Amino acid sequence: MKRIILSTESVADLPKDLLENYPIQIIPMHVVMGGKDYLESELSVAEVFDYYHRTKRIPSTTATNVQEYHNLFSKIRADFPESVIIHLGYTSKASASFQSALIAAEAFDNLFLIDTLNVTGGLAAIVMEAVTLLEADPFIEPSYLIEQIQSVIPKTRLAFVPNSLDFLRAGGRVSNMAFIGGSLLKIKPCIELKKGKLVSTKKYRGNMSHVAEKLMRDYLKQYDINRKQLYLIYSIGLDEGIKIRMTQRAKEQGFEKINWIQAGPTISTHAGPGCFGIAGIEN
Repeated sequence: MKRIILSTESVADLPKDLLENYPIQIIPMHVVMGGKDYLESELSVAEVFDYYHRTKRIPSTTATNVQEYHNLFSKIRADFPESVIIHLGYTSKASASFQSALIAAEAFDNLFLIDTLNVTGGLAAIVMEAVTLLEADPFIEPSYLIEQIQSVIPKTRLAFVPNSLDFLRAGGRVSNMAFIGGSLLKIKPCIELKKGKLVSTKKYRGNMSHVAEKLMRDYLKQYDINRKQLYLIYSIGLDEGIKIRMTQRAKEQGFEKINWIQAGPTISTHAGPGCFGIAGIEN
């Protein structure tokens, strides 16, 4: 039985503790600041926000290119010559990265690409579901694993609320920003992944402490999330008190495992500081 190797983009924002038991191959995306292109792995989120505070300019992001994917897949094949590679990709609806991966994959056998239609915690949830399946059955057939991964993609739910609209508007990734309307300084939109696209679905008003409570309540009311695992997402600047309360709320709702995921440099350039989000997989 050939070994299965999983790979994904850095925008899965997988924390190190989730990577301890199963080595997932990570390829970094790009952040552009001051005309210079940085790999996400070369930057901290603090540097991204510091650049904004100094210049009042919001960094941009660029997709991973074909050569970078070719290098990743080549390295995996060199390290694990008889492996089957399954790449769990960042949503093709919000980046050209997946198309680059498709082109690079043409040069390799036993390499399968899955468009997860997800980002950050949603992508992390799908990756960790694949890890769980592999840990439960190390000899699982690749075709069956792929089938199981694809089955959870439409059941994966991601929602987040930015603390400020500045970064979100500059990023231009939300497909219906006009929906937000009104006084931008007073509204915190709920952004959800719908068929791979970031869509504004609700409007919240008030401070983030109040809004985070509303988001969790509405999210768990709308979606029948499997209680085995919940991913809570934040960007630097979210009050620690909010994190403590949201962890407690999740426990009260019966979640067995609760993982906090910090948005990395790429996601933070779109969500901005002080963002709060939730991701999980429906029953």
